[in-house]
Parts: sequence; structure tokens; C-alpha cells
Amino acid sequence: VSSQQQPCRRRTAEGAEPAEPASGVSPVRALLTVFILCYINLLNYMDRFTVAGVLPDIENYFLIDDSKSGLLQTVFICSYMFLAPFFGYLGDRHNRKYIMSAGITFWSVVTLASSFTPREHFWALLLTRGLVGVGEASYSTIAPTIIADLYVGGRRTNMLSVFYFAIPVGSGLGYIVGSQVSNVTKDWHYALRVTPALGLFAVLLLLFVVQEPKRGAVEARPDHHLRQTSWIKDLQALSKNCSFLLSTLGFTAVAFVTGSLALWAPTFLLRAAVFTKERPPCTEGHCASSDSLIFGAITCVTGVLGVFSGVQVSRKLRSRTPRADPLVCAAGLLLSAPFLYLAIVFAELSTTATYVFIFLGETFLSMNWAIVADILLYVVVPTRRSTAEALQIVVSHLLGDAGSPYLIGVVSDSLRRNDSFMWQFRSLQLSLLLCSFVAVVGGAFFLATALFIERDRDRAEKHVAAGETDDEPIVVPKSGRSTRVPVSSVLI
Repeated sequence: VSSQQQPCRRRTAEGAEPAEPASGVSPVRALLTVFILCYINLLNYMDRFTVAGVLPDIENYFLIDDSKSGLLQTVFICSYMFLAPFFGYLGDRHNRKYIMSAGITFWSVVTLASSFTPREHFWALLLTRGLVGVGEASYSTIAPTIIADLYVGGRRTNMLSVFYFAIPVGSGLGYIVGSQVSNVTKDWHYALRVTPALGLFAVLLLLFVVQEPKRGAVEARPDHHLRQTSWIKDLQALSKNCSFLLSTLGFTAVAFVTGSLALWAPTFLLRAAVFTKERPPCTEGHCASSDSLIFGAITCVTGVLGVFSGVQVSRKLRSRTPRADPLVCAAGLLLSAPFLYLAIVFAELSTTATYVFIFLGETFLSMNWAIVADILLYVVVPTRRSTAEALQIVVSHLLGDAGSPYLIGVVSDSLRRNDSFMWQFRSLQLSLLLCSFVAVVGGAFFLATALFIERDRDRAEKHVAAGETDDEPIVVPKSGRSTRVPVSSVLI
């Protein structure tokens, strides 16, 4: 009888359906989810830098100076960063798919509305660009945590690389699409009408294809139970996480540099060409320029190359040192600084040399995008990741690209002695030199991160925050009243 039963057991075992993934999402749908999130991330950055691609047209249309031009990026970043903690709180506690869908819908509608701004109402453009940050905050804070709940280890790093490829590619497409649509239509307003339709399509993909994964399930151990803590306790734990704090400050330097270059580089290159008489000055309402197109193409290529090379170098170094990730981030920033400096200095001497140095500087600068995100995910426990993402967004943007475009514009206006083409170029050139020095400071923060990365990663892997017990409290009678004490104290 037993010999007859054995084949049945084997058939049952062999015919059994594979166990459901810990995340609750099938491998195929998980892969589709990553690509959809990547597509939306691309749209976010494409929309963000469309304005930079047509900035000379906007300056001529509204007759504004550099400081007001810088405000276009600043108001967007300010609303984006101040709303990030709110969406981080929601993302750690509610369905992330629906939060993102609502935010992207709002972002698409407001972006479309901004494209109808009349000439006499520059404040309306500022307002709508600020409201665009609402939608982006609802997405950027939450999307990486979904990827973290779908994959672990090397696969998570790979998927985050795919996700963060969308940042430079989307940014580059923003310059390219914005400038080319403006050239074709002879009206910069149409450049802002491309992404809203693509955004609404993204909402449909989110609602009908993406499936919410189980929070932290892919990392949970059989003997461990993840539990939610209060927001105040989350903040206290994150404030003691040195790797999170220092890497956030390092990323702030990245945000400062990229924010400055993103808004001002095409305008700077156009002014350099006018100053050297390679191109006639822009005197009409429409400024036909190839600089946004070229800079956009460079941003796409260097972004993909930088993210890919950063991940590959970090992966190879991990076998030699557990501090590979912050060291690669530090090297990327420190190497980008001299090339960005040379690009700014050589702008009046050689256009070709300027583009070469920009290419090298942006490549090294892009090496840290995916790595910084990976650092956050493995030094922070799953139930605090959306909050940590939100805090990193607030700090990096508040001290980084929220103020840097406006700061560059203010410094440029203060240095300009008159409105000649020479001083329009020279004042902006001198103000952009700040980027190189900030990059060096950022590299120092990442070097400091390397000192704490092993300790904080071990703590997160054990799901224990510094100074906290992970025991679930139980109620014990004490003098006729109930008091909550840890399980371990009762067992001991």
C-alpha cells in the first residue's frame, strides 16, 4: 500500500502549484509594476524640466529677470518638499496605489492649466507650477517603497536602477520635447501640454495593472513580526540613524547642483553663444536655440551611463568592502566637481570643450541616484521607509534645489553691472561656479556616511532601531490598574 501511495505523493508534490510570492504579487505583475512606475517617474521629470527647455522664451514673454526665472523652479520644489512628509505618512499606513493615482491626476490637470497662462499674469504661472508639486510629492515619496516590497538584495538594486534611469532620461526629454514643440508651434505654451495626456494614461495603468504588495513581507523572517509605530517614534528612530542623515545631506548637495544646472544650463549656453557671437541675440518672442536640444540629449545619455556605471562599480566593490555604496557616491561627486568647473570656465572659449566637460561632469554626478535610494532602503526598516523617503525629499530639496535656482539667479542679478550681452553671460557664469564647491561638500558627507553604514545596515536587518525593543507590549495588572510592559520583561 505504501509503495502505491508514494507515487501519488510525488505527483501531488510535483503537480502542486508554486507558492504565492511573499509580496503577494506574481513575478510578471511585479515586473510590470516596476516598468509602470518607471514610466511615471519619467513623466514627472519630463514635466519638471520642460520649463527649463523653454526658459528663454518665458523670460522674453513675461519680461522677467533671472531671479524671477529661478522662482519657477523654487515654488515647485517648495510645495513638493513640504507635502512630501504628509504623503510619506499616508504611504506608510494606507493603499499606496490610490494615493499615487489621485496625485498624478491632480498633477496632470494643473500642468494643463498652467499652459494657458496669459502674458500679464506671471503670478498664475508661479501658482500652477507650485501646485504641480502636489502630484509629484504623492508619487516620488511612495514609489520606491513599492519596489522595496517587491524585491530584495541584488534584484532590488537592479529594479531601482531601472526606476532611476527615468530621472535623467525624463529630464533630457523635458528639454528636448519642450524646445522642439516650442520650435514647431512657435509658442512655448504648447510645450506644457504634452505630459498631461501621458499622465492620465499613467493613472489608468496604476489602477488596472499595478497591485499593492504586502508591506515588508519579502524581508520578514518567520520569527519576526513587523509592527507599525507612531510617527513621532519613527522620527526619533530616523534621527539616530547616522547613515540616513549623512547620506541625505550628501544627496542635498546633488540636488543643489542638479537643480542649478537643470534650470540654468541651456540659458547659460545660449548666452555664451551670443557673447561669443556664434549666435545672434534673441530679440523676438521666440528664441530658436539648439542648446536645450543638445543639453537634453547629453542629460539622457549621461544619466543612463552614470546610473549604470555607479551600480556596476558599487556591486564589484561590495565584495571588497561593505562600505562600497557611500564610497562610490562620494567619488562621483568629487570627480564631477572639477569637470563642472571646467565646463563653466570654458564656455566662452570653446563650445565643444564645454559640452565635453558637461558630459563628464553629469556622468559622475549621476552615479549616485540609484545607490542613494538603495542606501535608504537597507538602513531603514520597512514600516518607516515612506516617512524616511519623505524626510529625505524635504531636506534635500529645502537645502538643495528648492533654493539653488533662485539663489543662482539672485547672485547673477547682483553681479551684473549692466544689461549688455557680456554681463548677462558673465554674471551667470560666476554664479554657477557655486555648483563645483557644493559638489565637494557633498562628497565629504558621503565619506562620513561610510563610517556608519555597516552598523546601521545591521540594525535595520534585525528590524531593531537604536535604543528600542522590538517586543510587542502586553497588559499586566498593577495595583488594580493596567500598565503596558514589554514581553521580555515579563518572561524574565
